[in-house]
Amino acid sequence: MPVTRCDIFCKVIDNYGDIGVCWRLARQLVRQHGLAVRLWVDDLASFQRLAPAVDATAATQTVQDVSVWRWDEAAAMAEPADIVIEAFACDPPEAYVAVMAARVRKPAWINLEYLTAEAWAAGSHGLPSPHPRLPLTKYFFFPGFTPDTGGLIREAALTGRSPTLPHDKDTQQTFWARVEVPPPPPAALKVSLFAYENAAIPGLLDAWANGDRAIFCAVTAGRHVPQVQAWLNAVGTDVGREALTHDPHPPQQVGRLHLAFLPFLPQPDYDGLLAACDLNFVRGEDSFVRAQWTGHPFIWHIYPQEENAHQPKLAAFLELYSAGLGTAECSALRNFWQAWSDESDAGTRWPALLAALPALQQHTEKWTSNLVSQTDLAAKLLIFCKNLLECPAL
Repeated sequence: MPVTRCDIFCKVIDNYGDIGVCWRLARQLVRQHGLAVRLWVDDLASFQRLAPAVDATAATQTVQDVSVWRWDEAAAMAEPADIVIEAFACDPPEAYVAVMAARVRKPAWINLEYLTAEAWAAGSHGLPSPHPRLPLTKYFFFPGFTPDTGGLIREAALTGRSPTLPHDKDTQQTFWARVEVPPPPPAALKVSLFAYENAAIPGLLDAWANGDRAIFCAVTAGRHVPQVQAWLNAVGTDVGREALTHDPHPPQQVGRLHLAFLPFLPQPDYDGLLAACDLNFVRGEDSFVRAQWTGHPFIWHIYPQEENAHQPKLAAFLELYSAGLGTAECSALRNFWQAWSDESDAGTRWPALLAALPALQQHTEKWTSNLVSQTDLAAKLLIFCKNLLECPAL
């Protein structure tokens, strides 16, 4: 029997990361692979910010050919699809799982895990997890950066570096106008800033304001914005105090630093911002992956966990990503990333990173090309699920 239907369950935990991943995957499964996808989401208001066409009050709707359902009691009564994906161990309703178990042809049940470069993920990818009571088996699917993992979400259009904006002045100005930002000064280094709260932000802004290179920083909406505002006030500018009264906040300039405050961007515009900048500060999982498709250097603010449980995950990715870099560039990269993660002296680490950026640009282009040569997550997921459905004893 052909695989035609897929259910994706998503609980919104950190506002955007989980639904961002699920929304991209759902659209790709529909557009490239012809599946009928039903996306169950418990927080449609957060979803609406990423996809403005979403009606946060509707129980059911179709958005970009994806059937979007509010995850409420209706989910328990739904007929399961051929493929059932629970994002990040969010557990479908018990009644829904019971119907899965009652079917003669059991669905392919997938736990789409968090992304990690740690070596154990490849060994755990694809492993079964039998249900403790029902005749069902769930399978772990680990995204990753190497061929022995589940790959990364990548649309067919991303066959090389992400389609960066043309260099002609008119097209650039059109993009910045669409995201409500004055165009950057011609010679400035263009940086996007998206982060969690981070005590390293003021020191980095100091370094940018007092440095030798003009910096244009596009500050995205998010949890880091109050710290940027507080820094503006701390440097003693009246415009800094004025910035707190506007939404979106007006552009500011302090020394060599030009700050532009962006409204919350839907996914396509945020992807365009990453492509338009020379260096991207990203956080979580979705923006972390999207930054890598641009081929531009990036700084990852990994989600901080208790007892520094996030540090091995950060170290594993840095080990993989920095392989092949020269000694000075590798040191500059690692020192800055660690300072940003530790919320420490990122400002003092900035000059070395700035000097390393040309080499990092070339290195990241090679990194991106290597990732593009691998099979993407959606394709690997379908191959895995079809094998399960054709050979259920596997």
